[in-house]
Amino acid sequence: MSLVDWKVLYVKPRCEKKMAAFCASYGIPYYLPTSVKTRIVQRRKVNVDLPLFPGYVFAEFPMDSRLKLLQTNLLVRILVPERPFLLARQLVMVRKALHADPMLTAEPPLEKGMNVRVIDGPMMGIIGTIERLASKLRVVVNIEMIGQAVAMTVDRNQVMVLSD
Repeated sequence: MSLVDWKVLYVKPRCEKKMAAFCASYGIPYYLPTSVKTRIVQRRKVNVDLPLFPGYVFAEFPMDSRLKLLQTNLLVRILVPERPFLLARQLVMVRKALHADPMLTAEPPLEKGMNVRVIDGPMMGIIGTIERLASKLRVVVNIEMIGQAVAMTVDRNQVMVLSD
């Protein structure tokens, strides 16, 4: 296995498992991280494996052999990482994390300056900006009219990122 040849396959919606099956049938090494979700089907609880990163499958192949993948009509784009060793290391960490807790979910990365809404706890409904990232976030609510702000500390799981 060459760490240099790992690529990210961006596939059509709900085609991740089909692309993984295609890779398996052609002997292309792939990784499709899945998370276990509990769904209710006909009044019964059923555990379903869903892709952790919807739309993405990771595969190892040289770029000159991409024609097979393009002919599947499942592929939207092949993303080539700038630092392939970093991608390989991150995939190993994802695999270890899923092995420890198969019910993990993907979350959008939080960055300083993002607008968020508090969705849980006593400050639910407040909209602010992330000022500091740590185990607890420091969220600032600005009152622009008077040039003042209020800062509060909340858990990461208590905020939802607002789209611009």
